[in-house]
Amino acid sequence: MANVRRNWTHLRHPAFFLFTVIATFAALVAASLAPKDAPAQGPLAGQNRHLPERHISRMVSRLLLRDHLSNMPLDDTISQRAFDKFLKFWDPLKLYFTQQDVAEFAVNRNLLDDQIRSGNTEFAHKVYDRFIQRTLQRVETIDKLLAEHDFNFDEEEVFVTDGDKVDYPANDAEATDRWRKRLKYDLLSQMADGKTLEEAKERIGKRYHSYARRIAQTSEDELLEVYLTSITSSYDPHTTYMSPGTLENFNIQMRLNLEGIGAALLSEDGYCKVSKVIPGGAADKHGKKNAEEKLEPEDVIVSVGQGTDGEMVDVVDMKLNDVVDLIRGKANSIVRLGVKKKGKGETKIYNITRAKVALTDSEARGEVIDATTPDGRKMKIGWIDLPSFYLDMEAARSGNPNVKRSTIDVARLLADFRTKGVEAVVLDLRRNGGGSLTEAIDLTGLFIDEGPVVQVKDAENNVHPYKDINRGMLWDGPLVVLTSKMSASASEILAGAIQDYGRGIVVGDEQTHGKGTVQTLLDLGREELMGANPVNPPSLGALKITLQKFYRPSGKSTQLKGVEADVPLPALTANMDIAEGDLDYPVPFDTVRTTEFPKSNANAAPIVTELNRLSQQRVQSSEDFAKLNKMIGTYLEQKDKKQVDLNQKKFMAEYEALSEREKEIESLVNSEDKDPNEIVDRDYYFDEVIRITEDYVKLLEQQKVAANN
Repeated sequence: MANVRRNWTHLRHPAFFLFTVIATFAALVAASLAPKDAPAQGPLAGQNRHLPERHISRMVSRLLLRDHLSNMPLDDTISQRAFDKFLKFWDPLKLYFTQQDVAEFAVNRNLLDDQIRSGNTEFAHKVYDRFIQRTLQRVETIDKLLAEHDFNFDEEEVFVTDGDKVDYPANDAEATDRWRKRLKYDLLSQMADGKTLEEAKERIGKRYHSYARRIAQTSEDELLEVYLTSITSSYDPHTTYMSPGTLENFNIQMRLNLEGIGAALLSEDGYCKVSKVIPGGAADKHGKKNAEEKLEPEDVIVSVGQGTDGEMVDVVDMKLNDVVDLIRGKANSIVRLGVKKKGKGETKIYNITRAKVALTDSEARGEVIDATTPDGRKMKIGWIDLPSFYLDMEAARSGNPNVKRSTIDVARLLADFRTKGVEAVVLDLRRNGGGSLTEAIDLTGLFIDEGPVVQVKDAENNVHPYKDINRGMLWDGPLVVLTSKMSASASEILAGAIQDYGRGIVVGDEQTHGKGTVQTLLDLGREELMGANPVNPPSLGALKITLQKFYRPSGKSTQLKGVEADVPLPALTANMDIAEGDLDYPVPFDTVRTTEFPKSNANAAPIVTELNRLSQQRVQSSEDFAKLNKMIGTYLEQKDKKQVDLNQKKFMAEYEALSEREKEIESLVNSEDKDPNEIVDRDYYFDEVIRITEDYVKLLEQQKVAANN
């Protein structure tokens, strides 16, 4: 074992952070509508929007021109892209706006660049106000169709599910007919899940009413965020404007803690439902002390009060973000929740004392796997699940020595593995979408002696290597880096460096996400006070902006091409359209010169060839992988379909055939249903990774023996 790495708790390159957005910009809207009694206009109408919006818009335009990697001008090209993106955000299936609406909006198609430079955001408000108007009209149409129309489920017709394949409705009659098909699709979906026609109608009606009420609650900050992000993401998919609320949520995720009750919430048909209670959180501890006030998944929160006697505020049909804001608060303060158990019965009041909540599901966790090889050899394998490269940026800026960092957490796990006699380590990055560039560099340094981890090129084409400068490794044994198409950004830095150094092998999807750009977070309040002491900067949100590209030590970029697996395994994610190249306006691929770095032979060609041969033998004889490959085949057949049959027999047959595949996708991209205490799913895929790791250990041992002879 090499010398243990020293001084790995330091912070390096604190100004640079690298982020990714696999599922691009999170929508404010769900695919549903809402109430008869919603206001005729949104809450933004008539407000004095000019001063803060003008100021923020001008700042964003200046920063784009000053700092963005591409050096692109803010011109008509950006304006046209932003125009299309903004309309698509509100009406992706073209069910609300009419051709007349869009023709009216189109006067601004080449003017948005000029408007944002001057701080003029009237276009955003005009589109939003019209959307509110159309939403209310569509709800009336929905009510009438559900109440009066006799849906013919034997008729041969289709509903187009790709908005790019249709135009906006030309008139009311065309809009009504399109909604008739949409409702028919919704009703068939509900009936396929076991609802009667009447139950399906009631549920669908409530859903669209709830949506209209929520969309009418859009705040000025939220609208500005959507609009400015339409502009910024027209430069590249990762440049976005964050409102003050979104910035706070981002900081919470990066520092992995918040002050609240410790429960994950979701919005369903206008109700705030508990999806998960975090073990050890305030709600969990409260429930253990007060069994009659135990908050559980599927419980519905209908009201929220502050302190022991604050007014209980009705939160039914309130936006989820606003409900969360009411529930969050300072540690040791009391929040009162009006709860309906499983959404039924009388409302009970729970008095919960808020506490600091550690988001442990997002931090590095490890487990020692006791494996037995086919020849009977006992082997301990250390498994580390790393969901992100996290760093508490605020604590880092303040010089807090106890800053929350992924590198420190992984180092602790590796040290524990060494004491337990682990022979190999699997670093699982399959759901790791990125994080801090500093952390990517420092964490990679736990596995290499010293040398460049990544090269960074700026807008002036200057290339700078960023190195691990600490001698020694915390883990110098066999290393398997497990990746998927969802492994992005910082994950690709680590995987690429390990592969270039020959320090270990990459196993998983054929290639990773393909994000090779670096973003930094420009706090607009701090930018406003640049040159002054920003003790209390104004809350203006932040611009997450792409200002650099990164390259592997070998000079290869991961942009668009990702990191190719040494040992690829079949997976549904490998066939999903979730890569960088599937996003709008990605930065192009290129290369730079290679750097000098020490090269090991732990991924030598003969080893990789033999690992693939052994793995393919097992995969080809596996019933589970055969089922997976069949599922992949079905997925590929259906993936490019742009319409769905509305004939009930055809719909139900297709629904049944695809349900298993959709559940598999849900389990892959959504961790909400997983046991929070389970670090890794011990399924057939896990078994194959363990077998590959066992083979890898033995082949490295054989290579060492051969070298010594």
